[in-house]
Amino acid sequence: MSIADNPIFHDAEKAREWLETLLWPDGPVCPHCGLIGAAYKLNGKSQRSGLYKCKGCEEQFTVTVGTVFERSHIPLNKWVLAFQLMVASKKGMSAHQLHRMLGLTYKTAWFMAMRIREALVDSPFAAMLGGENKVVEIDETYVGGKEANKHKSKRTPGRQGGVARLRCWHWSNATVMYVRSMSPTSMPRR
Repeated sequence: MSIADNPIFHDAEKAREWLETLLWPDGPVCPHCGLIGAAYKLNGKSQRSGLYKCKGCEEQFTVTVGTVFERSHIPLNKWVLAFQLMVASKKGMSAHQLHRMLGLTYKTAWFMAMRIREALVDSPFAAMLGGENKVVEIDETYVGGKEANKHKSKRTPGRQGGVARLRCWHWSNATVMYVRSMSPTSMPRR
């Protein structure tokens, strides 16, 4: 079966059930008091699907409480698909691309992308990038067009080929006063 055929990407109910099995392998966990397996499912006509009630604190909750999906009106299957697209894309995913692929407004796609990125900051995979005494390398890119193609009034003196000349230093024990004294505004011009 192709990943696109997975029902969790097309049905919000299947996505909720999948998220429950992923987050609660030992039974429902109350986000209010922390009891594991001490909740029962509410199956009335007036209750929404996936609603649980804790036997300990008598609070109601769903699997989305305490996650980035909480208080979102976006269907859960769209959230799961957005997560899949963002973590599986090799070069990242823009909010515009999410907007086009999920059939959502740009504002909604931007909101989802920001929440997903924030959720990934606290993930165990975030520690793999950089960190103490580690280096993250990025490709160098050329920013700007050719200087000859710019209008004469928009050409910037001191730049060659549209790339600014920058110098970088490593300050191991820098104080605020030292950094301010070394800032480009206080340094003499050449």
